[in-house]
Amino acid sequence: MKAFHDPGHRGHDPRFFLVRGRPADRSAEQPARADLLAQGARAAGLELLEPEDHGAAPRAAIHDARYLDFLENAWTLWRALPDAGPEVVANVHPATTPGGYPASIVGRAGMHMADTACPVGEHTWRAACAAANVAAHAASVVGAGERAAYALCRPPGHHAHAGRAAGFCYLNNAAIAAQVLRARHPRVAIVDVDVHHGNGTQDIFWRRGDVLTVSLHADPSSYYPFFNGYAEETGEGEGAGRNLNVPLPMGTGDDAYMRALELALRRVRGFAPGALVVALGLDAHEDDPLRGMALTTAGFARIGATLARLGLPTVLVQEGGYLSPALAGNLESALRGFLSAA
Repeated sequence: MKAFHDPGHRGHDPRFFLVRGRPADRSAEQPARADLLAQGARAAGLELLEPEDHGAAPRAAIHDARYLDFLENAWTLWRALPDAGPEVVANVHPATTPGGYPASIVGRAGMHMADTACPVGEHTWRAACAAANVAAHAASVVGAGERAAYALCRPPGHHAHAGRAAGFCYLNNAAIAAQVLRARHPRVAIVDVDVHHGNGTQDIFWRRGDVLTVSLHADPSSYYPFFNGYAEETGEGEGAGRNLNVPLPMGTGDDAYMRALELALRRVRGFAPGALVVALGLDAHEDDPLRGMALTTAGFARIGATLARLGLPTVLVQEGGYLSPALAGNLESALRGFLSAA
């Protein structure tokens, strides 16, 4: 399995993070996450390579031009404001469908940032582009004939919509990988095993019939992202029936999770995709600081092996998984499980 990573993410070190009305010391999405993930990938026997530069086209194929312009220029415009804080954090959001596009960077921030968990700093754009490029390159390698590739993306991406950042995410790396694979395959499936629902990914492909989106996640009635991720959300138009949500009870463990995954993969097999993208979150672990489930390290090996047995060209795109002593081992377990069954 080829594996790719770009250290250009490191300058993105978001500080603002609001938890139940209280500012935390710093965001849970820290640069040190990538160090532990790299350790886990190497322990699984993978060599981390820097990707080729695929330019702006992969991200432009998924994200709105106005949103991309915002991400690229927001911090500079924000810092020009009198008494501006060190990061772009929205304090106003449109309550209805916007009727116009604000000239003010304060208004634009509200339009393009769904919550306060995605502050934009001086190096956020560089990091987001690096992560998106890692995903695009891994997908291009798989599209060219590799059986599988791992994309160590930071920041993560599955909460990012076509025109909005959310939940630590700015560019949707899994969606970008799927779109790259579509150049070679008429149908692509995305299976998201992060503890949080992949709401941005769902939204991007909501009306498309060529990409099946499947997400297993903690019940959103009690867990982020709260407003999406319910079983009745199945897609619209050409995308009707092309979205499958599997909300699971808080605290779900290995055996119950695997039963749900096996049932969900029946939908994938029925869709008959030519390639697979796995949104590989590790934050369903029992010791993750954002814990919503109780998977064990061994459970990730079972997930990896089950996904590998689909027998599809596969891009594994890193999503969540936060700082804990188990993080490196969880990735090693998932990758070893996949490789054992590939």
